Amino acid sequence: MWIAVLSIFLCREDTVISELFINEQIRDKEVRVIGEDGEQLGIMSSREALQMAEDAGVDLVKIAPTAKPPVCKLVDYGKYKYELTRKEKEARKKQRVIEIKEIRLSPNIDTNDLNTKVNAARKFLSKGDRVKVTLRFRGREMAHMANSKHILDDFAQALSDVSVVEKAPKVEGRSMTMFLTEKR
Repeated sequence: MWIAVLSIFLCREDTVISELFINEQIRDKEVRVIGEDGEQLGIMSSREALQMAEDAGVDLVKIAPTAKPPVCKLVDYGKYKYELTRKEKEARKKQRVIEIKEIRLSPNIDTNDLNTKVNAARKFLSKGDRVKVTLRFRGREMAHMANSKHILDDFAQALSDVSVVEKAPKVEGRSMTMFLTEKR
Protein backbone atom coordinates (compact mmCIF):
# COMPACT_ATOMS: atom_id res chain seq x y z
CA MET A 1 0.00 0.00 0.00
CA TRP A 2 2.80 2.44 0.86
CA ILE A 3 4.37 1.95 -2.57
CA ALA A 4 1.11 2.86 -4.31
CA VAL A 5 0.68 6.03 -2.23
CA LEU A 6 4.29 7.05 -2.86
CA SER A 7 3.98 6.54 -6.62
CA ILE A 8 0.80 8.65 -6.75
CA PHE A 9 2.56 11.44 -4.85
CA LEU A 10 5.52 11.37 -7.23
CA CYS A 11 3.30 11.47 -10.31
CA ARG A 12 1.41 14.52 -9.04
CA GLU A 13 4.64 16.32 -8.17
CA ASP A 14 5.89 15.98 -11.76
CA THR A 15 2.75 17.57 -13.26
CA VAL A 16 3.18 20.88 -11.41
CA ILE A 17 4.93 23.16 -13.86
CA SER A 18 4.84 26.43 -11.93
CA GLU A 19 2.81 28.31 -9.34
CA LEU A 20 1.27 30.53 -12.05
CA PHE A 21 -1.09 29.06 -14.64
CA ILE A 22 -0.25 30.00 -18.22
CA ASN A 23 -1.96 29.49 -21.58
CA GLU A 24 -3.58 26.00 -21.79
CA GLN A 25 -3.30 25.41 -18.04
CA ILE A 26 -6.12 27.94 -17.47
CA ARG A 27 -9.30 25.87 -17.21
CA ASP A 28 -11.83 28.54 -16.15
CA LYS A 29 -14.89 29.22 -18.34
CA GLU A 30 -14.67 32.99 -18.05
CA VAL A 31 -11.73 35.24 -17.19
CA ARG A 32 -11.19 38.99 -16.84
CA VAL A 33 -8.48 39.99 -19.30
CA ILE A 34 -5.96 42.79 -18.89
CA GLY A 35 -3.94 43.90 -21.91
CA GLU A 36 -0.17 44.30 -22.24
CA ASP A 37 -0.25 48.01 -21.41
CA GLY A 38 -2.57 47.55 -18.40
CA GLU A 39 -6.00 48.42 -19.87
CA GLN A 40 -8.99 46.20 -19.13
CA LEU A 41 -10.20 44.22 -22.14
CA GLY A 42 -13.25 42.84 -20.32
CA ILE A 43 -14.66 39.47 -19.32
CA MET A 44 -14.48 36.74 -21.97
CA SER A 45 -14.11 32.99 -22.31
CA SER A 46 -10.66 31.54 -21.71
CA ARG A 47 -10.52 30.32 -25.32
CA GLU A 48 -11.07 33.85 -26.67
CA ALA A 49 -8.44 35.22 -24.28
CA LEU A 50 -5.96 32.53 -25.32
CA GLN A 51 -6.62 33.29 -29.01
CA MET A 52 -6.09 37.00 -28.29
CA ALA A 53 -2.75 36.20 -26.58
CA GLU A 54 -1.60 34.05 -29.51
CA ASP A 55 -2.48 36.81 -31.98
CA ALA A 56 -0.43 39.30 -29.95
CA GLY A 57 2.47 36.82 -29.67
CA VAL A 58 2.46 36.75 -25.86
CA ASP A 59 1.30 34.43 -23.07
CA LEU A 60 -1.94 34.45 -21.09
CA VAL A 61 -0.98 34.39 -17.39
CA LYS A 62 -3.47 33.95 -14.53
CA ILE A 63 -2.35 36.59 -12.00
CA ALA A 64 -5.31 36.56 -9.58
CA PRO A 65 -6.80 33.04 -9.38
CA THR A 66 -9.01 33.77 -6.35
CA ALA A 67 -10.92 36.68 -7.93
CA LYS A 68 -14.40 36.20 -9.39
CA PRO A 69 -13.88 35.79 -12.35
CA PRO A 70 -10.12 35.04 -12.28
CA VAL A 71 -7.88 37.79 -13.66
CA CYS A 72 -5.54 36.99 -16.54
CA LYS A 73 -2.99 39.24 -18.18
CA LEU A 74 -1.48 39.26 -21.65
CA VAL A 75 2.30 39.32 -21.02
CA ASP A 76 5.55 37.66 -22.02
CA TYR A 77 5.77 34.98 -19.31
CA GLY A 78 9.58 34.95 -19.06
CA LYS A 79 9.73 38.71 -18.70
CA TYR A 80 6.87 38.70 -16.14
CA LYS A 81 8.58 36.00 -14.05
CA TYR A 82 11.87 37.95 -14.17
CA GLU A 83 10.14 41.17 -12.98
CA LEU A 84 8.49 39.29 -10.08
CA THR A 85 11.79 37.81 -8.88
CA ARG A 86 13.54 41.19 -9.19
CA LYS A 87 10.84 42.95 -7.12
CA GLU A 88 11.00 40.18 -4.50
CA LYS A 89 14.80 40.44 -4.32
CA GLU A 90 14.58 44.25 -3.94
CA ALA A 91 12.04 43.90 -1.11
CA ARG A 92 14.32 41.43 0.71
CA LYS A 93 17.27 43.79 0.33
CA LYS A 94 15.40 46.67 1.99
CA GLN A 95 14.11 44.73 5.00
CA ARG A 96 16.25 44.64 8.15
CA VAL A 97 16.13 41.85 10.71
CA ILE A 98 16.60 43.29 14.19
CA GLU A 99 18.77 41.07 16.34
CA ILE A 100 19.02 41.05 20.12
CA LYS A 101 22.60 41.31 21.38
CA GLU A 102 23.27 40.42 25.00
CA ILE A 103 25.77 42.08 27.30
CA ARG A 104 26.45 40.33 30.61
CA LEU A 105 27.57 42.18 33.72
CA SER A 106 28.33 41.13 37.28
CA PRO A 107 27.53 43.10 40.46
CA ASN A 108 31.20 43.76 41.29
CA ILE A 109 32.15 45.19 37.87
CA ASP A 110 34.75 47.95 37.82
CA THR A 111 34.14 51.31 36.09
CA ASN A 112 36.63 50.67 33.27
CA ASP A 113 35.08 47.28 32.54
CA LEU A 114 31.64 48.91 32.58
CA ASN A 115 32.85 51.55 30.08
CA THR A 116 34.14 48.78 27.77
CA LYS A 117 30.72 47.09 27.89
CA VAL A 118 29.01 50.46 27.26
CA ASN A 119 31.14 50.97 24.13
CA ALA A 120 30.22 47.49 22.87
CA ALA A 121 26.53 48.25 23.45
CA ARG A 122 26.90 51.60 21.66
CA LYS A 123 28.30 49.75 18.62
CA PHE A 124 25.39 47.29 18.62
CA LEU A 125 22.85 50.11 18.92
CA SER A 126 24.43 52.04 16.04
CA LYS A 127 23.94 48.97 13.82
CA GLY A 128 20.22 48.97 14.69
CA ASP A 129 20.17 45.98 17.03
CA ARG A 130 18.41 45.73 20.40
CA VAL A 131 20.61 45.23 23.44
CA LYS A 132 19.73 42.98 26.37
CA VAL A 133 21.78 43.92 29.43
CA THR A 134 21.95 41.10 31.97
CA LEU A 135 23.30 41.50 35.49
CA ARG A 136 24.06 37.98 36.80
CA PHE A 137 24.18 37.10 40.48
CA ARG A 138 26.06 34.13 41.98
CA GLY A 139 26.06 32.76 45.49
CA ARG A 140 25.99 35.46 48.19
CA GLU A 141 25.45 38.18 45.60
CA MET A 142 21.79 37.12 45.57
CA ALA A 143 21.29 38.73 48.99
CA HIS A 144 22.26 42.17 47.64
CA MET A 145 20.22 42.32 44.43
CA ALA A 146 18.52 45.61 45.33
CA ASN A 147 21.87 47.33 45.94
CA SER A 148 23.13 46.34 42.47
CA LYS A 149 20.27 47.90 40.47
CA HIS A 150 22.33 51.10 40.21
CA ILE A 151 24.73 49.32 37.82
CA LEU A 152 21.99 48.90 35.22
CA ASP A 153 20.83 52.48 35.84
CA ASP A 154 24.40 53.74 35.28
CA PHE A 155 24.62 51.63 32.11
CA ALA A 156 21.38 53.13 30.75
CA GLN A 157 22.51 56.65 31.77
CA ALA A 158 25.83 56.24 29.91
CA LEU A 159 23.91 55.30 26.73
CA SER A 160 21.06 57.82 27.15
CA ASP A 161 22.34 59.90 24.20
CA VAL A 162 21.85 57.03 21.70
CA SER A 163 19.34 54.69 23.35
CA VAL A 164 16.04 54.42 25.17
CA VAL A 165 15.17 51.88 27.88
CA GLU A 166 12.58 49.63 26.23
CA LYS A 167 12.03 47.39 29.26
CA ALA A 168 13.02 48.56 32.73
CA PRO A 169 15.29 46.35 34.89
CA LYS A 170 13.44 43.26 36.04
CA VAL A 171 14.56 40.39 38.26
CA GLU A 172 14.26 36.94 36.64
CA GLY A 173 15.70 34.13 38.75
CA ARG A 174 19.41 34.71 39.33
CA SER A 175 19.64 37.68 36.95
CA MET A 176 18.33 41.19 36.41
CA THR A 177 17.64 42.15 32.78
CA MET A 178 16.95 45.37 30.89
CA PHE A 179 16.38 46.01 27.16
CA LEU A 180 17.70 49.04 25.26
CA THR A 181 16.79 50.18 21.75
CA GLU A 182 18.14 52.84 19.44
CA LYS A 183 16.75 56.34 19.92
CA ARG A 184 14.73 57.46 16.90
